Amino acid sequence: MNHLEGKIVVITGASSGIGAATATALSAHGATIVAAARNQDRLDALVGEIHKAGGTAASRVTDVTDIDDVRALAEFAVGTYGTIDVLVNNAGLMLFSSWKDLAFEDWGRMIDTNIRGYLNSIHAVLPIMLEQKSGHILNMASVAGHQIGESAGVYSATKFFVRAITESMRKELGVHHGIRASTISPGVIDTGWADKVGDPAGREAAKELNNLAITSEAVADATVYALNQPANTTVNDLVISPTRQDW
Repeated sequence: MNHLEGKIVVITGASSGIGAATATALSAHGATIVAAARNQDRLDALVGEIHKAGGTAASRVTDVTDIDDVRALAEFAVGTYGTIDVLVNNAGLMLFSSWKDLAFEDWGRMIDTNIRGYLNSIHAVLPIMLEQKSGHILNMASVAGHQIGESAGVYSATKFFVRAITESMRKELGVHHGIRASTISPGVIDTGWADKVGDPAGREAAKELNNLAITSEAVADATVYALNQPANTTVNDLVISPTRQDW
């Protein structure tokens, strides 16, 4: 049975990688997509592809680190489609560096996006879900939120945070309000993130990891599985990683 038909799904970080693949996959299952990211051209291309395939989608340029911008995204979704059934909290940064590099700017960027950005999005959609007494918040986590690798201390910390708040939401919002909370924890995915690493040594390490990476579509399929469950079933944390990844 398809439980996604007609659901209104807001996806952050939707312009590329996991977000774009997830938008496409959910649309193919009958969901209506509200795609959010900072790149208008990529959002337009994504919405165009969804429409071409017979789906329904709209987009809004959004910076998840700006609470007013995220509130406006939620208002846009409700104004366009009437409600929000699902939030896929996906916008994120993974920047590698050693502690000795003192990569303070990279630390701040990850904290702003991976922590504050997730909280901003939850804050914006939760009142809607509480009022309708239903909803599903899926936070994109990482295997780095299960164990810590070299040069990934701050990134791992942000993903441990994501897992912690999701489990808290599951116990509070799920048990008492019927609002489900899930995480997907991907392993190494080739989404072009390696090119965003500012530290040269970290960038090389990231490119090495990409040699064994799986695709964004594989993570999108896992996301569809987690979201396409009956209301009495919650996928708490689904880990998906390359077969040859040894951590």
